[in-house]
Amino acid sequence: MSHHQDWNPRSDESLNQAVTTYDQMRAECPVAYSDYLQWTVFRHADIAAILQDHDTFSNCVSRHVSVPNGMDPPEHTIYRDLINPYFSEQAVQAFAPTCQDIAEHYAGLISDCEEVDFMAKFAWPVAVAMQCAFLGWSDQHIDPLTAWVKRNQQATLVRDRAELADCAAEFEVIVSGVIERHQNKDDVTARLLQERVDGELLTRSQLISILRNWAVGEIGTMAAAMGILVQFLTENPDIQHHIRQDQTKIPEVIEEILRLQGPLVTNRRKTTCPVTLAGRDIPADSTLTLNWVSANRDETVFEQADQFRWNRDHKQNLMYGAGIHYCPGAGLARMELKAVIMALLNASSDMHSAGETTPAHYPASGYATLPIHMLK
Repeated sequence: MSHHQDWNPRSDESLNQAVTTYDQMRAECPVAYSDYLQWTVFRHADIAAILQDHDTFSNCVSRHVSVPNGMDPPEHTIYRDLINPYFSEQAVQAFAPTCQDIAEHYAGLISDCEEVDFMAKFAWPVAVAMQCAFLGWSDQHIDPLTAWVKRNQQATLVRDRAELADCAAEFEVIVSGVIERHQNKDDVTARLLQERVDGELLTRSQLISILRNWAVGEIGTMAAAMGILVQFLTENPDIQHHIRQDQTKIPEVIEEILRLQGPLVTNRRKTTCPVTLAGRDIPADSTLTLNWVSANRDETVFEQADQFRWNRDHKQNLMYGAGIHYCPGAGLARMELKAVIMALLNASSDMHSAGETTPAHYPASGYATLPIHMLK
């Protein structure tokens, strides 16, 4: 069945002025069709309702099973219960000193530089280094994983199925090597190798799926989040100065900045029956693309939604999702981002822009390049 094209997610405007485009779509066409993304949902209320109705809006979207993100209950519950302990408050607190050390090391490398591309010299290497440390992987994976995530994002944008297949095969090789080296270790990856469901060890494909979710989900979004935060602070020196004087405000600032521009743009759902959203009749077995960035800027939910506000109520912030698929790594991400901002502030007396930024293109968010100057 052919549908009218309501918008083009890959137009120059959509790619280079993504947040502005999403704001316009939310106001003018809150459920919009495109051949590229099928049905994109932009309003907070519609997305929140979808998240609570997994019978109608299934997470089983991809041809390849994603554990547990691409599952519905009761199967999802089994695997979600399996991975939750890895992201417990106790586990996050135990990992915090390692994250602080990583952030401080890389902040020291870029402090007092005349000009540095924050994305290349800090955001990407720190995001990968933290995730490797969390998983118990060696630093030798930092460069290959960085290149792999960027390659996978580009292949996703252009829908190059051959390239995506090559990416999947490459990641399987990486993880297969990791599995062999972690059989007798005591770290997150080694413990995952011993997990059982119904008395059976996880299959190799399940292990690869979980580790891919943790690698892709953490590395790309964390690098994007760091860039978004630092760009905002360089453009808003009053807020930067405020948290230099009172670092207890850092978590609040992180939450509000990332509400304004989220590091994760979309997730997908599949309709299990015909539905009507915002007056649009959508057939069964259709793909819905939930736009988190737009939802968190919805003025019907957040007063002055396009502006930074202190003391904002974030109960309806969807940056980490909601419902049964709420991001299990939310606590880990918040801890890591706090460590990053603290390290950058402590390594400098000021951070300011050093030139024009280059936006990252969908499916990524934030910036491809971000030149800054850190003063000691």
